[in-house]
Amino acid sequence: MNEPTGKAIAVVSGKGGVGKSNFSINFASEIAAKGNKVLLMDMDIGMGNIHILLGKSSASTIIHYLEGKGSIQDVVVQVEDNLSYISGGSGLSKMVEWKDLEIERLMKGFTELQKSYDYLIFDMGAGASENGLELIMAADEVIVITTGEPTSIMDAYSMMKFIHMKDPDKAFALLCNRVMNPEEGKTALKRLEAAMNKFLNKSVRLLGSIPEDPSVRRSVNNQTPFTKLYPESPASKTLKNMTAAYIAEQDREIHHSKSRFTDRLSAFFRKK
Repeated sequence: MNEPTGKAIAVVSGKGGVGKSNFSINFASEIAAKGNKVLLMDMDIGMGNIHILLGKSSASTIIHYLEGKGSIQDVVVQVEDNLSYISGGSGLSKMVEWKDLEIERLMKGFTELQKSYDYLIFDMGAGASENGLELIMAADEVIVITTGEPTSIMDAYSMMKFIHMKDPDKAFALLCNRVMNPEEGKTALKRLEAAMNKFLNKSVRLLGSIPEDPSVRRSVNNQTPFTKLYPESPASKTLKNMTAAYIAEQDREIHHSKSRFTDRLSAFFRKK
């Protein structure tokens, strides 16, 4: 019987400014609050801000580990009970140029992390660039963040189409963020769902929408997840309910079955 391994989730957006990193942090924090061990990895190459939003700092990134400077656990920073994070580092932008030793260490590190955590959440850069694409394609599920703006919806669709053309079996979940009213979010998600069904014959999971909420900006200024600082705010209540529903669905799917994340990532490097 295969040993259970943590689920790898890539959080992406078609464009910047949709609140992707803030969602990743609060989503990870809420999953951790429900008793799951969660590792959040900042993969927004050159623009990573997870450490700023969390009010944490680390002198080490995963690149230090790949260079042989300590173990994978040496670059892990604990944020709260059950939640830790790792800074990605700009060197990850050239994964395709890595040496065999670096690839071997990456696979060893991720294999170890998957045995230690229930969820590995990768906060990816905006857009479907080559940077980090390998990790997106290897993930067990891709959460796509959009807003209700037509350009954001189109960019989200383009992002999913790009990934789908490379891997038709990739699982997608959709979230509409910063909506002015519930109808705006519902309309945006239904448009994306219909487009994926019609043009790509692909079903997607709809997570729901999170309202525009001034407490979110205040929490950013305080470098604390809004679900922690303002637990009764509209955005917090919505995200808490969303996370609870997500975990319940995962439990029904028995998410602790063996993840194929490291297998897919290894296969990518074998092809290069």
